[in-house]
Amino acid sequence: MRRSTRTQVPLFLALSAFTAVTLVPVVWAVLTSFKQPVDAFAVPPEFIFPPTFEFHYEVWVEKGFWRYLINSAVVSTSVVVISVSIGAMAAYGLSRLRSRTSRGVLFGILSMRMFPQILLAIPFFVLAKMTGLINTYPALIFALIAINQPFTIWLMRSFFLDVPHELYEAAEIDGCSAWQVFTRVALPVVRPGVGVTALFSLLLAYNEFLLSLVLTGPDTKTLPVALAEYGAEDINYWTLSAAAAVGIMLPMVIFMMFMQRHLVRGLAFGAVKG
Repeated sequence: MRRSTRTQVPLFLALSAFTAVTLVPVVWAVLTSFKQPVDAFAVPPEFIFPPTFEFHYEVWVEKGFWRYLINSAVVSTSVVVISVSIGAMAAYGLSRLRSRTSRGVLFGILSMRMFPQILLAIPFFVLAKMTGLINTYPALIFALIAINQPFTIWLMRSFFLDVPHELYEAAEIDGCSAWQVFTRVALPVVRPGVGVTALFSLLLAYNEFLLSLVLTGPDTKTLPVALAEYGAEDINYWTLSAAAAVGIMLPMVIFMMFMQRHLVRGLAFGAVKG
């Protein structure tokens, strides 16, 4: 017991220090969003100041960031639904195949993720321009699905591999078709894993900047692209940028807080094996 305590205390202190360092930029951005520029750039920093909601109001009401929030929600939700649906079916099939061919397919899928996004952005832009999809939702949605699909397949495959093979055999003996084994046996068992995959896919799509910058326009730009328009060299916009950054982060923080229990269950998935 004493040895376990000696091991846990340094680990707890290390994790606490890491968490504190990680949260410093977030706390600083939150404080900056409620400051006037003169207070935001005061030396030494001022931690006691008259707060103002002026910049939050300007971001969401005067600048109309709620429109970009809708764009981000439409794109992110579409990417999650399509990507997870395709990824689940592909991952299930690849988890049932134990051959060199499946390993080659998995490596080929993963190689797509190895390319720098800037190399893929140009072909996506040319293709979207040729098909007339610039400044539309489908252009960005299909591009994000292509980028995120390797991650989705590999993550979902790891969950399907944890399912005892005997469950599949029992379902097949009972007369289930291949599709029924997938929908009635495999998917219900790996439901926590599906939730984790959907959450990570949502984060990747919601925070995407480069492809959003290249493929969207005034009507379909997402929150990260809208945020990039403020700041730069004019320090008067820095507090506005901080307010926008906090506003962009807040919906995902609230969503992740509600989904935390499901996230922990999904990350701990694997107990069914054995």
